[in-house]
Amino acid sequence: MQVATGKSVMNGIAIGKIKVYRAPDLEIRNELSEDPEGELEKFERAREKAIEQQNLLYEKAVVDAGEDSAEVFSVHAMMLEDDDLLDATKEIILKQKHCAEYAVKVAFDNQAKVFSEMEDPYMKERAADIYDIEQAVLNILFGVDPESMQGKEPAILAARDLTPSETVRLDKSLLLGIITKQGSLNSHTAILARSMGIPALVQCDAASEDWDGKEAIIDGYNSCAYIEPTPDLRKTLKKKQDVDLKQRALLQELKGKENTTIDGRTIQVYANIGGPSDIGLVQQNDAGGVGLFRSEFVYLNSKDYPTEEEQFRAYRHAVETLAPKRVIIRTCDIGADKQVDYMNMPKEDNPALGVRAIRICLSRREFFKTQLRALLRASAFGNLGIMFPMIISRRELRECKELLRECTEELLAKDIRVGSYETGIMVETPAAVMIADELAAECDFLSIGTNDLTQYTLAIDRQNAGLDPFLDTHHPAILREIRMTIEAGHRHGAWVGICGELGADLALTETFLRMGIDELSVNPVSVLPLRKIIRGIDLSRETAEAEL
Repeated sequence: MQVATGKSVMNGIAIGKIKVYRAPDLEIRNELSEDPEGELEKFERAREKAIEQQNLLYEKAVVDAGEDSAEVFSVHAMMLEDDDLLDATKEIILKQKHCAEYAVKVAFDNQAKVFSEMEDPYMKERAADIYDIEQAVLNILFGVDPESMQGKEPAILAARDLTPSETVRLDKSLLLGIITKQGSLNSHTAILARSMGIPALVQCDAASEDWDGKEAIIDGYNSCAYIEPTPDLRKTLKKKQDVDLKQRALLQELKGKENTTIDGRTIQVYANIGGPSDIGLVQQNDAGGVGLFRSEFVYLNSKDYPTEEEQFRAYRHAVETLAPKRVIIRTCDIGADKQVDYMNMPKEDNPALGVRAIRICLSRREFFKTQLRALLRASAFGNLGIMFPMIISRRELRECKELLRECTEELLAKDIRVGSYETGIMVETPAAVMIADELAAECDFLSIGTNDLTQYTLAIDRQNAGLDPFLDTHHPAILREIRMTIEAGHRHGAWVGICGELGADLALTETFLRMGIDELSVNPVSVLPLRKIIRGIDLSRETAEAEL
């Protein structure tokens, strides 16, 4: 038996034979063409088909993994229309008279190299996206069907790495688990696997083509894989897998029940979503509302600035469909690792500390007011909360509220109905924590964004996998900041929630409840497991909790 270690994407057990996923070996010859115009036409047909494929993959990924995970395919489709990339490819075909396959290989590889040499971790990762769309175009040019490479039997798929396109194309009914030699816990493949509930192991250095056809077990709890496991080990882990399946079934019995502790305290459990297409996941998992609607995906999914009417339709659909449940929509959080070409943002050496989120909105007020008017119009159709991200001062908050007032007056002057709504902010910087009393005095609620709060407090870039050994999401400083924010909010009558990843960390649920948290907003699939934990907590019981 061989034991191979890696990084586990999610807890879970996968048992089955390994199928090694081999990308096609395409032989690309450096040959000149006597018909450059014909080669260009061939490339354009392949490119258009590749764009169509990416759009279909987006639709499939939305169903399988939610809109956040699917967004990469919209980015791929836009990349295939990038002028620089197209011009470089056309020059190789028309001026250098190479065949379409060679031109794609050279032009796309050069573009990927540019990204890979950038210092910004987010931009570095875009190199993988270029290679992904390059493979898509080459597959079409060579007549390769990627879906045929998975095989027809249920299996654990092993690969050097899997691109987002390859992951989404996989037949989920035949996919028992995934093992990759490369990748990271924040890679698109890891996010997709986690969203689809598939046990996966990344950065497994021992992964080998020799494993093809061998029996294996992925043990997500211990971050390892057993190749040709002993009968006793297989029997033990099969029992663990059966227990997991029974627990999932039992969770379904919690639908319709309250998030109430043994001693009678009830808190709200909401869901984080990326757009209207995720509303079904909110309902399916019985979330009490939406604690974070990431409105930036309305911008990321558009090739130009979305109009007020387009935004209004998206927000109204969410608010109206889920009424009377509360839907909290975060205003545009573009910037840092979320870039939109048509906004023409200047390149920054450190975008995480640059012009992002509310800083963009307050710098481009008419742009911001378009969104605020759409939100205010949607407020007439349900229970809306408007949340401002990256607020670090009372001045910023007051400017946002003043713009809301201006937009309300503009709408009412046109006899357009505006409903009631709550206003709040995301607390995601140490600065916001330190002045939480001042901010809470002017808000209905505070929502703690633990992802950025952790990044800014610990001075650790959350996109940099190389810093994983130094990242402590349970760091005492983070927990103290959460407690301070809750206490400040309550002193001023504001309710306080958590909408970052820590909200779904079940090891901290009781800690948060004892701190007095009012709401936890998590990935939809985490709602029922969180409810189960809450219903088993007795806050009347004294604990030896360390002072935070």
